[in-house]
Amino acid sequence: MAGRKRRSTKTGLPPGSLVHLGERKIDHARISLIDYGPEAVEEIEFDTIAASRAFTPKQPIHWLNVYGLHEPEVMAEIGRRFSLHPLVLEDILNTDQRPKIDEYADYLFIVTRFFDYDDRTMTVSSEQVSLVVGHSFVLTFQEKPTGNFTPVRDRLRQDRGPIRRSGADYLAYTLLDAVVDRYFAVLEALGERAEHLEEQLMQRPSPAVLETLHHLKRETLTLRRAVWPLREVINSLTRSNSFFGTEVQPYLRDVYDHTVHVIESLEAVRDLIAGLLDIYLSTVSNRVNQEVRILTVIALIFMPSTLLAGIFGMNFKVMPLLDLPNGFELTIGTMVMIALVLGAIFWRRKWLG
Repeated sequence: MAGRKRRSTKTGLPPGSLVHLGERKIDHARISLIDYGPEAVEEIEFDTIAASRAFTPKQPIHWLNVYGLHEPEVMAEIGRRFSLHPLVLEDILNTDQRPKIDEYADYLFIVTRFFDYDDRTMTVSSEQVSLVVGHSFVLTFQEKPTGNFTPVRDRLRQDRGPIRRSGADYLAYTLLDAVVDRYFAVLEALGERAEHLEEQLMQRPSPAVLETLHHLKRETLTLRRAVWPLREVINSLTRSNSFFGTEVQPYLRDVYDHTVHVIESLEAVRDLIAGLLDIYLSTVSNRVNQEVRILTVIALIFMPSTLLAGIFGMNFKVMPLLDLPNGFELTIGTMVMIALVLGAIFWRRKWLG
């Protein structure tokens, strides 16, 4: 199946082996560096590993970003340059990680996920984002270019806010805030889709609506599996002073509050979808009951006529009304009269509506 992570490719290999697990989303890995400080910012694109080796940073803070995680030699070079543990590089290349945080002597390793929602297919897609936060650098590893960090780059270029006069911890906070903000956009799209389905259910429930509801329920479950561990990651950061200074802690607590808000919004969407499933089942059940009731009423209206027809259809030689000239008309009139009386009774009791 496309996109399946084949863990069997790592069978028998020692821990820390650099093997990419996941879908290859771009042709070639791209490396970019933003070297910045209070006075200047410089952006560099590296086409080759040799070019990255020859560069010497001039500013106090460095943000290295990598698009594409399918080239282990690139990861090995970055690991050598920044003295990253082999297990960190292994986790970066494994794109099926749950959000987590690992603390090392000289840096923090954080794994989180970006989510996007395709309204046409009603599908939530995810991308693993790994961050390595040091005292003077931040490394980010993404599977493909998404533009989700573009606002952060614009703030660096235009010197908006305190980001260029702050340390690497503030940059890391800004990136995590961008990740959490993306959840709100996805949840808003899912909520709007659920409300649209609610209108369809009120008008005319159908198996297609039920299938869509089950699909959205699976997508919200995918989000839930990512956002709950992320809450614990942010909570751990708010309690750690090793790499995030006291001036950044209030911002981290704000991100934590946003994460809690995301969880509450997600649970609200899940409850809405569960409620819509109950509404669908109740609506279908009520519609079946109404149809059965109408059929029952029709059967009851014509049952006396069937009884009369059965009685006068018996082959006895002597029966009442058989010798009357207008016996047929009298019998038919009796049938019609009984049907009208029953119909009026059922109408007054609102069994025909």
